[in-house]
Amino acid sequence: MEPALRNILVVSSGFLLLFTAYGGLQNLQSSLHSEAGLGVATLGTLYGGVLLSSTCLPPLLIRKLGCKWTMAVSMCGYVAFSLGNFHASWYTLVPTSILLGLGAAPLWSAQSTYLTVLGNTHAERAGKLGKDVVNQYFGIFFLVFQSSGVWGNLISSLVFGQTPTAESLPEEQLASCGASDCLMATASSNSTQQPSQRLIYTLLGIYTGSGVLAVLLLAVFLEPIEDAAQSGGGEKPPPVWSTLLSTFRLFRDKRLCLLSLLPLYSGLQQGFLSGEYTRSYVTCALGIQSVGYVMICFSATNALCSLLYGKISQFTGRAALYVLGRRPRGPALGLGAPPPRPPAWPSAPVPRSPPVNDLVIPKGAQTRPGPGGP
Repeated sequence: MEPALRNILVVSSGFLLLFTAYGGLQNLQSSLHSEAGLGVATLGTLYGGVLLSSTCLPPLLIRKLGCKWTMAVSMCGYVAFSLGNFHASWYTLVPTSILLGLGAAPLWSAQSTYLTVLGNTHAERAGKLGKDVVNQYFGIFFLVFQSSGVWGNLISSLVFGQTPTAESLPEEQLASCGASDCLMATASSNSTQQPSQRLIYTLLGIYTGSGVLAVLLLAVFLEPIEDAAQSGGGEKPPPVWSTLLSTFRLFRDKRLCLLSLLPLYSGLQQGFLSGEYTRSYVTCALGIQSVGYVMICFSATNALCSLLYGKISQFTGRAALYVLGRRPRGPALGLGAPPPRPPAWPSAPVPRSPPVNDLVIPKGAQTRPGPGGP
């Protein structure tokens, strides 16, 4: 096997193991730690740390440690977050979520830099076009990485599936699910059955072990590379304040300002998905063991569309895909408006069909012509 391909598979497998653990654990935060909004606050703190670290931390760590060890060290923050869930409290989850957030931006920056440098180096040696090789390497990476959502959620559902559940949920609980769930209520009527501590510790042990394997895989088997910008040619690295200012100078470009609205909207969508949807729509109505199965559908569709839209973009361009990705989300959120279970209609007192004029049509219902027409 070529060294370049081997390194790509090592990076891809490491991220697969790491985000198998983190992705599944992220989707369960608001369900496992719903008291006083601890799970949602943890996710908010986590991505606040990502925002802060993105300003200046990635270039400093990559220049100091190199891409390989930046990825390995940053992954340790994810492992610490898994360990913090063993004793979930404000004093364990908030600090570990900050640690994870500070490591997330350097992790992804180092991964992108590593694959880009590796692709350009291989293209130069093979006499190929650099961008073609880099795109190929990123395609291999995301093909492996996107499957992490399937495996992580499958593990959580298989483990929590051992929780004994009642045959049917009471109507009082279903009435407070979905769009009717109010996190600001003083008395929570949305009291779903929590899995046993043994099952929680089993799942956290699997996730922590997966994260440790990811760190060891990169530390032992990944070959380090040196970029020309990393070596610096003996030049003195710029100060921290200069790196910070250069980040904000990018907003002078109006194209970047317009593009920044897309990740802002995507962040709102991801926050709703991992913080509210999993708890209020899935855990409340179906049970926590169903969160993984529901999110598997999302992850599998996401991976399939990543491959499909990459091909379509060659013919439609990126702007059309931006519009296409925005339109289905409004109606999708509106699907949460109806109650989780439709009301039971009263049975007719007479076995024969009543006259048409005696039928009572519920307010707001839509009538359709029968098979024979109107």
